[in-house]
Amino acid sequence: MNIVKFALASAVIFTASSAVAQDAANGQKIFARCATCHGIGDANRAVGPNLNGVIGRTAGTQADFAARYSPAMKAAGEGGLVWNEDTINQYLADPRSFVAGNRMAFAGLPSERDRADVIAYIKTYSE
Repeated sequence: MNIVKFALASAVIFTASSAVAQDAANGQKIFARCATCHGIGDANRAVGPNLNGVIGRTAGTQADFAARYSPAMKAAGEGGLVWNEDTINQYLADPRSFVAGNRMAFAGLPSERDRADVIAYIKTYSE
């Protein structure tokens, strides 16, 4: 019986890790909408902060962009907002509501799947 449980657990782990790789690849395609303003990897953009290492970062604190954050984003960080999968998901769903008064003009990603895929892609630059 333990062998069966191990085999099932291994199959779930293998399937989950395969799905993450696929999600990140799809997330890269969806991220093209974000890349208009945000750099990731070697790319830099003048409009928004670079998203390398964003997972675990306090909102409004990327050094190269510090002077250009909105007062609302700086206040969110000072209030304890740290970017993780959950907070990024909420932000991407409705940026204007999640951090009211921020400067990001993007309306958001309504699809939960699209947000999950973009987050999987961003995570590849945050580990």
